[in-house]
Amino acid sequence: MTSTSYITTPIYYVNDKPHIGHAYSTLAADVLARWRRLEGKEVFFLTGTDEHGQKVQKAAADAGMDPQAFTDQVSGTFRALSQDMGYSITDFIRTTEPRHKRACQALWEKLAANGEIYLGHYEGWYAVRDEAFYGPDELTERDGVKYAPSGAPVEWVREPSYFFRLSAWQDRLLAYYDANPDFILPASRRNEVIAFVKSGLGDLSISRTSFTWGVKVPGDEAHVMYVWLDALTNYITAAGYPDDPEAFGKWWPAELHIVGKDILRFHAIYWPAFLMAAGLPVPKRVFAHGWWTVEGQKISKSLGNAIDPRGLVEEFGLDAVRYFLLREVPFGQDGDFSRAALVNRLNGELANALGNLANRTLSLIQRNCGGKLPAPALFAEPKPDQGVSGLAATWWQDDWEFLSAGGHGDVPTNGDLPASDARLVTQVAALLDEQKFDVALSLIFATIREANGYITRQQPWKLKKDGFDDRAEQVLRRLHDVLRAVATVLQPFMPDTMAKLLTQLGVPEEARGLDHLATPLPAGLPLPAPEPLFKKVEAAA
Repeated sequence: MTSTSYITTPIYYVNDKPHIGHAYSTLAADVLARWRRLEGKEVFFLTGTDEHGQKVQKAAADAGMDPQAFTDQVSGTFRALSQDMGYSITDFIRTTEPRHKRACQALWEKLAANGEIYLGHYEGWYAVRDEAFYGPDELTERDGVKYAPSGAPVEWVREPSYFFRLSAWQDRLLAYYDANPDFILPASRRNEVIAFVKSGLGDLSISRTSFTWGVKVPGDEAHVMYVWLDALTNYITAAGYPDDPEAFGKWWPAELHIVGKDILRFHAIYWPAFLMAAGLPVPKRVFAHGWWTVEGQKISKSLGNAIDPRGLVEEFGLDAVRYFLLREVPFGQDGDFSRAALVNRLNGELANALGNLANRTLSLIQRNCGGKLPAPALFAEPKPDQGVSGLAATWWQDDWEFLSAGGHGDVPTNGDLPASDARLVTQVAALLDEQKFDVALSLIFATIREANGYITRQQPWKLKKDGFDDRAEQVLRRLHDVLRAVATVLQPFMPDTMAKLLTQLGVPEEARGLDHLATPLPAGLPLPAPEPLFKKVEAAA
C-alpha cells in the first residue's frame, strides 16, 4: 500500500451559490482523506472552482460584472463552504490562476506534439449550460426546442475549432476499462460508460472562438480552450504539473476523483484519453455519486429549491449534518432530502444510541470506579472451577458471543485488541476503500447497538451493588474499549464530536490513529466527567 493518497472533488462551476450537492461531493472526499490520514498516510486533498467558459462569461455579464471580479466573488463562497463544513482540504484551486493556465498550455502543447490535435470546423448541437456538445441521437424536442439529456437547451453552432483525436482512443479506452474493472464505480455507471464508448467516439472539439473567457490556445489566441479540457487539467495542475516534477511524481496519479454522475463522461472518457495521449498516468478511480432531490425534484436554480448546507449546520450542528448526508443514501445512488429523516437520524442514532451509550458508560465509571479507567478485561472461556455461580458463566458467555459474533477467530486475552474491535477497523477500511460510506456507518452503528445490548444485559450497576466489583469493572472496561474503537473510526465522519468523545475517554490526541487501538490505555487513568455529545431535536422544522 502506498504511503501517499491524492483525493479530489470536482471543481465547482461559479455560476451560482453552493448547495447541498456541492457539500455532498466534498464531504465524501473529506471523509476518505481523513480516513487515509488515520491510516498514517500523507494526503493531498483538492477542491476548487471552474471559472472559465461561455456560461460564466454570460453570468458575469448578467450580473453587470467583469468576469474576473465575478469569479473572485463566487469562488469565495465555495471556499467559505469548505471552512463552514470542516473540510480538511490541502489546496483550493482556481482555473483563473496563472499556474493552471501554464498547465493547460503545457498539456495542449504535449498533445499537439504527439499529433493528437488538428484544426478544423465544428458544426453541431451545443448546450451552453453544460458546456458540452451532443449528437442528434441524444436530443429530445419539446415545443420546437431541442434539449440535451441533462435538460439543457441546445443551439446549432458552426465555428473554427481544434479537435482532439478522441476516435483513435476508443479501443484503447475499452481495453483499459477491461483491464481495470474498478476504474469506474459504481458498476452501474461503469456499464453506462462502456456502452457509450462502444457506440462509437467521434473526434472532440477542444477550442472555441465565439467567446473569449478562457485559456488561450498556444500559438493561436483567436481560440480559447474548450472548458472541459481546461477544467480537467486542474487535477494535474495542483499536483505540480508541469512546474514541479518531483511533487507531480509524488502525488500523481490520483487515488480517486469523486464526481457527480452528470459529469462522469468527461472524467471517465475524455480525461483518461487526454492523459494517455500525453503519455501521463491515468487516475486510479473515478467514482460518480448520485443527485440529491428535494421532494422528488432535482435541485436547480430555476426551481429555487436549493438547500444551503450552512443553514442546516446552524440548525442541527455540523457533525449531525455530515453524518446524515453520508448515512441516509447509498453513495452512488440518488436520494431525496428530508428534514424529518435528518431529525430521526440525529435523535435515534446519534443522541440515543451513541450519545446514551457514552454517557451511561462514562457516568458508571465515575460512580463505580472513582472516575478512573478499570484494568483491561480478561476475555476467555470460563474454566469449570472459575465461576462464582452458574450466573458467572453466563456473563463470560455473553462476552464470548459479543466478541466472536459471526465466528471470526478466537477471543483474545488480556492486553490484546479485542477481536470485535480489530474486525470493525478491518471491515470499515474495506468498505471505505470501495466508497461505501453508508454501509460503513451502518456497520459501526450495529456495533453500537450490540454494546447497548451488552450494558443492558450485564447491568454493571447491579453487579457492583451485589458485590461483583471485578466483574463490573471488566464490563465497564469492555464498554470503554468499544467506545474508543467506535470513536476512532467515526473521526472522519464527525471530527469535532469524536474529538470530544475521545477526550472524555482519556485518549491523548497523539494516540487517536488506527494503529494506536492495539495499545490499551493504562488502568487507573483519570477520566473527565462526561458531557452530552448530541442534543435531541423535538421535531423537524
